[in-house]
Amino acid sequence: MTTETGKSMRLKRVIDPEGVSVICALDHGMTSPTFLEPLADIEARTRETVAGGANVIMMSKGMIRIAEPAFSATTSLALLLSASADPGGDQPEIVQIAEVEEALVLGADAVVLLTALGGDTESGMIDILSSVGRECAALGMPFIAEAEFPTTYATVEELKQQYGFEYLRRNVRLCAELGADIVKTNWPGDPEAFGKLVEATNGIPVVLAGGSRLEDKELLWRMQVAVEAGAIGCSVGRNIFMHASPEAITRALSRVIRERWSAEKAHEALAEEISQLLYWTQVLMISRGLSLDDVYQKL
Repeated sequence: MTTETGKSMRLKRVIDPEGVSVICALDHGMTSPTFLEPLADIEARTRETVAGGANVIMMSKGMIRIAEPAFSATTSLALLLSASADPGGDQPEIVQIAEVEEALVLGADAVVLLTALGGDTESGMIDILSSVGRECAALGMPFIAEAEFPTTYATVEELKQQYGFEYLRRNVRLCAELGADIVKTNWPGDPEAFGKLVEATNGIPVVLAGGSRLEDKELLWRMQVAVEAGAIGCSVGRNIFMHASPEAITRALSRVIRERWSAEKAHEALAEEISQLLYWTQVLMISRGLSLDDVYQKL
């Protein structure tokens, strides 16, 4: 038996039988400059996204201890190996805070490393990236490299203006060169540019990050055109766990990616589901003796 067998077995769970991966990133406590309130109940957010169709959950080693009961028998854990030092600064430094062996102990099917290039810390970042790639090859662990802008807590337009498209393309290629099995990257601003990012990996599977908060229709459209350009799926965090219904938006993403629904069709179904959810929420709250004014204040 070789380590390649172990990696192949785990990748079958990370990339499902349809050849796609719907990943929910619940690891923002490691990267966000501020605490994001919906993550206060990590088990609930996990349960919602699993119900919506996510087959992979990105999470830290501390939170998996709490969220594990919400994982189904077929849900994969992708363990985050990094944290961002000074995440509110212009150039956060990426620090490795977990090892590939820890991921094996925790039952993970993949590990995740945020890769931020540029500045004084770039040589150290490349060293961490290559080291993780080497360990994953030795231990049979799939490696998801996040070839992203140094911070994604800004709009695509702001980040693209600051760093440029070539920053992403170089990052994507570097991650593929140093052993990534899946490359996650940011939306570069248009479908043609995203297609060039897919080409830059030379066949290594690519997933599109959700990035900063978007309108549902825009998020679904980006995922549709990303899949059309060759992406195998998505890795979405804030646009899921900060949504009015994490389960419903995950289901919409899954329909676009796994079932190849159009963004428009998925958005219509999502709007209907949210409408029904709000209706029954109002009915439940009124049945508990709240007035309509009370209901609207709480929604």
